[in-house]
Amino acid sequence: MCSDYFIVQILIQYLVLVAIKLPLPLQAFSMAEDEHQSLTERVQNTEPPVYCLMATVKEAKGILGKDISGFSDPYCLLTILEDEKESKTRRSRSKPRKAVVKDAVSDEEVYTTETKKQTLNPIWNQTFILEFEETDGASFHMEMWDRDEEVSLAQKLEEIRTNFHGLRRMIKDAKKLKGQDDFLGNIVLRLKDLHCTEDNWYVLEPRTETYPDRGQCHLQLKFTHKERDGTLSAGRSAYVNYCGILQQFVQSHISRQQGSGPWKGDLCGEGQTLLELYATQNDLSPFLQDLAKWVAYSKLYQSLEVDSSLLLQQLTSIEYHWHQQELPYQQKQELGDSLHGFLQYGLCLVAKYRDIFPPTQDANPRLHTLLRILSQICKTRAFQKLNPAQFDLHDEVNDAVHSGTQEWFSIKKGLHQPMTKDMTETVSALSKLIGEVQEDIKHNKDSWNRVFVSAVQVDVFTIVYQKLDSLLAGEVRDTLNQLEGKMEQSLANGLFPLYLSLQAIHKDKAFLQKSVKLLELTNFHEGFREALPYWLNKAFSTTQDRVERAVQVDQLQPLQSGMVPIKHSSSAVDLVACVQPICQLWEQLSWPDPEEAFMLMVKLTEDVCKIVVNYCRILKERVRELSENSDHSSAVNKLCVVVNDLEHLRSVLTRLPQQLNWAALRERTRHVIGDPQFHNVLPSQLQHAQGVLSREIRSALETVGRKLNSDIETYVRSMSTRRRLPSKSTEDAVVPLMKYLEKELQYMNENLVQENFNSLLTPLWTNSIRTLYQVATQQKQEGGLMVFCQRLQYTLQCLEQCFYAEGNGLPLETLHTDDYKTLKSHLTHNSLNCQQLIEKFLDRKVWEQKVYSGEKYGAVTLIASYRRSDLRLRVEVLNAANLLPMDSNGSSDPFVQLCLEPRHVFPEVEPRTTQIKNCDLNPLFDEAFEFMVSVEQCQAAGACLVVTVLDYDTLRTDDFEGEAFLALRAVPGVGGGPGHQPDPSPAQIRLPLTHPKPNDDSILKLLESRRGEREAQVFVKKRRQREKQSQEEKQ
Repeated sequence: MCSDYFIVQILIQYLVLVAIKLPLPLQAFSMAEDEHQSLTERVQNTEPPVYCLMATVKEAKGILGKDISGFSDPYCLLTILEDEKESKTRRSRSKPRKAVVKDAVSDEEVYTTETKKQTLNPIWNQTFILEFEETDGASFHMEMWDRDEEVSLAQKLEEIRTNFHGLRRMIKDAKKLKGQDDFLGNIVLRLKDLHCTEDNWYVLEPRTETYPDRGQCHLQLKFTHKERDGTLSAGRSAYVNYCGILQQFVQSHISRQQGSGPWKGDLCGEGQTLLELYATQNDLSPFLQDLAKWVAYSKLYQSLEVDSSLLLQQLTSIEYHWHQQELPYQQKQELGDSLHGFLQYGLCLVAKYRDIFPPTQDANPRLHTLLRILSQICKTRAFQKLNPAQFDLHDEVNDAVHSGTQEWFSIKKGLHQPMTKDMTETVSALSKLIGEVQEDIKHNKDSWNRVFVSAVQVDVFTIVYQKLDSLLAGEVRDTLNQLEGKMEQSLANGLFPLYLSLQAIHKDKAFLQKSVKLLELTNFHEGFREALPYWLNKAFSTTQDRVERAVQVDQLQPLQSGMVPIKHSSSAVDLVACVQPICQLWEQLSWPDPEEAFMLMVKLTEDVCKIVVNYCRILKERVRELSENSDHSSAVNKLCVVVNDLEHLRSVLTRLPQQLNWAALRERTRHVIGDPQFHNVLPSQLQHAQGVLSREIRSALETVGRKLNSDIETYVRSMSTRRRLPSKSTEDAVVPLMKYLEKELQYMNENLVQENFNSLLTPLWTNSIRTLYQVATQQKQEGGLMVFCQRLQYTLQCLEQCFYAEGNGLPLETLHTDDYKTLKSHLTHNSLNCQQLIEKFLDRKVWEQKVYSGEKYGAVTLIASYRRSDLRLRVEVLNAANLLPMDSNGSSDPFVQLCLEPRHVFPEVEPRTTQIKNCDLNPLFDEAFEFMVSVEQCQAAGACLVVTVLDYDTLRTDDFEGEAFLALRAVPGVGGGPGHQPDPSPAQIRLPLTHPKPNDDSILKLLESRRGEREAQVFVKKRRQREKQSQEEKQ
């Protein structure tokens, strides 16, 4: 109270003496009105001071050049004019004149600067103290003039010679009176408009409009006084008073602004003005003012809410002034103590940064600024000079964070102490403590570490992580030691979240910025081995219970969701959701030991497979239960849903290796688990479960497919009834079967997923082919067989289209099996008439001739061509070679027979024969033959030239040397379109001789079975005769 009283007394004295009419902010001092009045009377009885204006003329720029050289010799006149003097001056002049200062006051009241030679940008830096009585009606005047000195005639002539362009200036100067100075401009400022301190550039005003732009002048103005009565403030320096006033005003302002955020350095207008006036009048340097502000703000920061950026600003100012001005000894000591004291206080705040600066967007900047202040203090030359002891801020912050972390952990540990010795409560308390540590590490990593690193280059995350790792490891070891041998399911359940939290904390070591020693939590998992089986058992039993409940409520109806129908039921979806936690358990555990991790994977895979197999069992029971009192259609529908459920589950099992990341486990365990052991254990478990699913799917599909196969066989056999052949066309006979298939397959397609539908189609197609083949082969080779086979062939085509379904059913590769090809060939051949079969036989022989290689039985050389101009086929038999000896003398008597086949195409063309060549195995015939045949005959199906080489025998039948087949389409001249074509050049052709294989041709057998057709029997008889003569049977 005494200090406040004394400060108010000083302020009142100051306000009264300097006659400044400002209201004193009494609320800043908690002073009564009568006390204020008493102090005012005491101050008014003191002797008033002498008022002064301290004016500093610093420099000017861009002034007018008045001399011949284009420059000026400027000087300034300064004075203060009051209203009375100024009005007298105006009345004494009949017209305006440029000179005001010179004529208005006496020379003693006018202050003159130095004259700067030949410049347009003069620099003076001269200070003058001008006294005045009252601010009202008084104004500051400054005039700038160009000094005009007398020069000799020789100097003038030299100026003319060197600067001819300045002649106009010289003529103007000649008109002036000798020694008259030139006016450059003036500045007039009313004192009442000025602040206690002004530092500005002012425009030089003209007296006329001749040269309006006359440049600028830099002035510094400051109000002060002389001969002040100091009786009321005796014994206290102006600096001490300034500090007291400043601190009192700031405390008062902050207390009135509580709740509006940190104080940012602003004061009320009156308080700010009083501080500026007091500092100015007592000539307190900016350095002392900044020092006073630093001392005041740094003290208030420790008790009130002050914006820390203010302290940073003051430190910057102190550093700026340090080498410009020497502080008194007492102020140096004060500054040193203040800096050191604030450092200690700041380090205390750093130790408690968790509580004082929470990890928020508002608090982080405040922490950053505090750390910058501490760093800036240590960098200032003032601190380095005034603090002789070594002070390493980096080490001090490290120590503060260490001690703060230790204290924080101890507090949290005390908060989470268990109330009893029950082990469940002990585990719960440790889990809460670990949760607190985990959150703290996260905040340090994500928030505080960036602040510390950017401000003071301290990796606070590494410091805190290592400290908490050590502290937490001890707590975990103590608790797990107490649980040894006492493990049960409830305790294991409580340890699981604790394990996950420790694992998350340990994974954060990846964010450490430098290599550290082995962390104490590195092998923390070893303490949880006893709890691991309980965790696995809980996951399995919980999943199993959920699956059973899901099946019990499943009505085996397909789910319909959105535009794409879902064909499996709810239990399949629930099963996938129930199994997912087991897969997540593997990821959550992330067991570090590779060998133990492999065994863990084996157990998890085994549990998943058990759940899947058990699901199949209870799902079969469920479908049996729901189908007991339902009709056949409903039962089939539910069976289709079951098949879809199992198929969906099979796809889930297929993805299990990817979900459990077997590939990564294989890499981890490669050095401890061999490939045979790895692949024999895990895949075999999965294959067993998939095998169970596949068997169940096949069993269900077979149940569905048996009814379809039976119905298809019934429809097919109904078409084999002889008496129905004439009554219905082939298309009409197939309609019932196709309608049935369309209905049933559409139903299955709608109720089965694509994989199962295809699985049903494949055996159904195979069985349909088998049924058709059985029906086709059971028919006797007699009349009506051809029509029946034609009907079956059409049925096969319809079935193929039905099962292919324009690419939406089975692919053609699946449809065209060997059985299908055999059936198609059988039906195709049996659907042909006699002549078509003969054509097929001859085409086959021509193809066999093309692919035949070697000349085992010799060869024959021909020249063949066809002339369209006269419709003649010309064949020239040149020779035969390498014939087999047929006679006992080791030779043969060969001749060649040419015959155009088939006979129904060439009925009027007779065979031709060459001459007989006796005892010659390489006979030269050189005989030509012509056949009158049309182009259409030559291009007919099966049309060919049959070349037969025989050995002439007088007594017996001619021996067979061999035969060859030449397609007439291959003869030059036969190919091409209709119309006239030029006759081609003949082609020489060498044909290897072949022997037919007895009873090897299916077409011949088919022709042979048609006993009622004479043409077929004639053709077969001829071919059988050749087979008897063939030596292929003798090989």
